[in-house]
Amino acid sequence: MIEKSNTAIPVAEKQTTSSQIRFITITAMFIALTYVFTAFVNIKLPIAANGGLIHLGNVPLFIGAILFGKKTGAIAGGVGMGLFDLLSGWTAWAPFTLVIVGLMGFAVGAITEKRKGFGWNVLAIAVACVIKVVGYYIAEGFIYGNWAAPVASIPGNLVQIGVAAVIVLLVIGRLQKLVK
Repeated sequence: MIEKSNTAIPVAEKQTTSSQIRFITITAMFIALTYVFTAFVNIKLPIAANGGLIHLGNVPLFIGAILFGKKTGAIAGGVGMGLFDLLSGWTAWAPFTLVIVGLMGFAVGAITEKRKGFGWNVLAIAVACVIKVVGYYIAEGFIYGNWAAPVASIPGNLVQIGVAAVIVLLVIGRLQKLVK
């Protein structure tokens, strides 16, 4: 038993609290990293109906999901990029981003939680790419009321995921050894 303010806390409860604090801390860090890499490491595109944006926010999203699982991936991605949308003038996109990017993070984490290795990481990021392209195509169709215009956004989404995939696949093996 560990004493705290005249109240005994069972050791098992302390361990649960410790793991909860670790989860919250790591997830908050990846929310912040995802937001920062989306907000400050980006290129605005002069194409597509909404202008488009290529950013590196997917890098910490994928790293967090691969290293710490589907819950961290979903929360960090959805909240980090959703927060970017809310604070950067893309407010109409925030609900879509929360769901789409949350699903991307969940999928990457779910695929790689129990399966390790380069091939599984590639598959997980490919699934996230499909979720992003299809999700934002549908979102843009609803926002603009036009199902042809969203096609122009697909190349930017593919480039964004492709660049993130290359970066993540180059560093994730080393990071996995550090996090064990």
